[in-house]
Amino acid sequence: MSEKIRVAIAGVGNCASAIIQGIQYYKSMKEKDSTGLTAYNLAGYTPEDIEFVAAFDVSASKVGLDISKAIFSEPNNAMNIIQIDNLNVKVAKGKVLDGVGKHLSEKIRISQEPVADVANILKNTNTHVLLNYLPVGSREATKYYTEQCLDAGVSFINAIPVFIASESKWDTAFRNKNIVCAGDDIMSQVGATVVHKTLVKLFIDRGVKVDSTYQLNIGGDMDFYNMLDTDRLEDKRISKTSAVEAMSPYNIPMRIGPSDYVDSLRNDKVCYISIRGKKFGNIPIELDLKLRVADAYNSAGIMIDAIRATKIALDRGISGSLESVSAYCFKHPPIQMPYTKAKENFVEFVNGQRNL
Repeated sequence: MSEKIRVAIAGVGNCASAIIQGIQYYKSMKEKDSTGLTAYNLAGYTPEDIEFVAAFDVSASKVGLDISKAIFSEPNNAMNIIQIDNLNVKVAKGKVLDGVGKHLSEKIRISQEPVADVANILKNTNTHVLLNYLPVGSREATKYYTEQCLDAGVSFINAIPVFIASESKWDTAFRNKNIVCAGDDIMSQVGATVVHKTLVKLFIDRGVKVDSTYQLNIGGDMDFYNMLDTDRLEDKRISKTSAVEAMSPYNIPMRIGPSDYVDSLRNDKVCYISIRGKKFGNIPIELDLKLRVADAYNSAGIMIDAIRATKIALDRGISGSLESVSAYCFKHPPIQMPYTKAKENFVEFVNGQRNL
């Protein structure tokens, strides 16, 4: 049996709720099912091997609570799929910095608890990896948690569109500490980005000249409410757009990114993708697609894969940014590649046939 993978979380929102509930769901299954995962067992690690040991947030509705209760505190609205027992992990107060934007500040009250010593907590809990689930646009707060991980000797998985794993200076910093990072910006199991990039690649591979494309996204959770602050969206648009741009050998006019907040959708996300082009004989071809998903759960299985792959890298003495893991699991990795190639490289990495 493999050792437990000791995980900390920064940002106890809907994504944290989905992955914590999801792992409990897999643990409760009598017959193990790999639905939503690359495989139930990756190099000896299963979802049951993931253990949450620390958590950080700034909301008064979550700080001080056991994480098993905090994940159901408002304004979280991800669906409840299983009963969670007390995990004996108290949510500590993190630094606010730029983690709470103008719109989000209307919905949450900042905890008055003292700011925790993050690096010290990570050391004392023997954390292997910290997941960054902060709100979109949290550039300074993300850098703060990155630095705390470097100080504590803890690996870092960046689920949001702030560029850490894809920046050479951070790759060097993690390499010098003999720990790893993966990211940036989690790519869902079947979400807007992976569908869009795959369709554009398909059109081009089949000889279609793509003239234009766009992707619009709406949702009803705090992620989308936070993104009403348009000045927090620059990295998000870059992350999503670069993933699609990398599938084409020529420039395609495109507009990609979050579009609006619709309260009634709650944690559902609705994506509209349009592709326009010319096929044989210069005849027009058009595709219009609508995709609706439970947003937080759409990324939870991918994150379980990323956590296990990160621990595999640590076991093998690998350091720095993980190229294959990042290309498979994230929108803005150090190296972009088509989904099929990314998965092939990921599986080879897990099986020990690839170093990065």
